[in-house]
Amino acid sequence: MKNKVFTVRFMSRVAIFGAIAAILYCVPFLKFKLPFFLSFLEIHFDEIPAFIASFAYGPLCGSLVLFIKTIIKLPFTNTATVGEWLDLLYGLALILPASIIYQKHRTFKGAAIGIVASIFTQLLVSFVCAGTFVVDFYAALYNIEADTILKMGQALNPKVENVYFSMALYCFLPFNAFKDAIIAILTILLYPRVRYFTEKRYKK
Repeated sequence: MKNKVFTVRFMSRVAIFGAIAAILYCVPFLKFKLPFFLSFLEIHFDEIPAFIASFAYGPLCGSLVLFIKTIIKLPFTNTATVGEWLDLLYGLALILPASIIYQKHRTFKGAAIGIVASIFTQLLVSFVCAGTFVVDFYAALYNIEADTILKMGQALNPKVENVYFSMALYCFLPFNAFKDAIIAILTILLYPRVRYFTEKRYKK
């Protein structure tokens, strides 16, 4: 079992962190909206358990945590599951670069560099998605005109000219940057406090 990846211990760790992430992702009152962002954008904290799991046990563990919380949320979707798969994509873009870098440089500096790289990667991925198809999809899903969403964006920022890269730049990008910053700060604050319980070498 020492040479196997999916040991009982590994899967139990995935299950525990996945359950925490699913609770943070599915329970409505654990998510919130802010008036200075688009009304359909919510801040949730399910990436934090995945971040901690990936730092403690590697990128594979963090990725599986994200998959678990996504699968649990799918039966309760109101976006034909596309919103959940997008969240999974954004989550992977956020945790994988940081955890890969941290695995090679297990210091505070390594974690900080990794988190900065992760935020940049996630913002790039989310910007491309938001600038190409996200608004069109939600407009079709909820049977509303894209112009309605455009007016919502223009009410927040008059510089918004279209529902593609302009809205991605002035509406989605600030939201994702704000959310990523909160996730990063909370992860940096929480991880040292659970490090003793997750990393063997700190127990000695």
